[in-house]
Amino acid sequence: MQKITPFLWFADQAEEAVKFYTSIFKNSNVGRTLRYGEEVAKASGRPAGSVLTIEFELEDQKFVALNGGPQFKFNESISFVTNCETQEEVDYFWEKLTADGGQESACGWLKDKFDLSWQVTPTVLIEMLHDKDPKKAERVMHAMLQMKKLDIQKLKAAYGGK
Repeated sequence: MQKITPFLWFADQAEEAVKFYTSIFKNSNVGRTLRYGEEVAKASGRPAGSVLTIEFELEDQKFVALNGGPQFKFNESISFVTNCETQEEVDYFWEKLTADGGQESACGWLKDKFDLSWQVTPTVLIEMLHDKDPKKAERVMHAMLQMKKLDIQKLKAAYGGK
């Protein structure tokens, strides 16, 4: 069993969110679904028989989605990083995660249609930012700060001093 599992609170879109995320990530699956029983439904104000939680997995990471009501909302203080090896991967995840009402932000950040924050990050960016030459890292950081969706070629050009 995974020691720590992210638990995502949705007002009432847990099932829709799980379908959305598992359609984007190739290595994914939907696990067990727990439904509201009569007693818990009365206490929570949720309909009996509706989805309480759904277990799911994306890229070997287990999650649980909860329909808990509108009391709590996602914000940028928590985000998921999607590490990408190629620009094609960056483009793919950016397009899929911003679809149907998602919002682009700065520096590779976005919010999906459920307001969950993601960072679509080329792995090469992390390597360049940790370069021993602070001038190279600074140029890459400057280039990244000018972008919404990250562009690997432009980041590499900044790294090389171009």
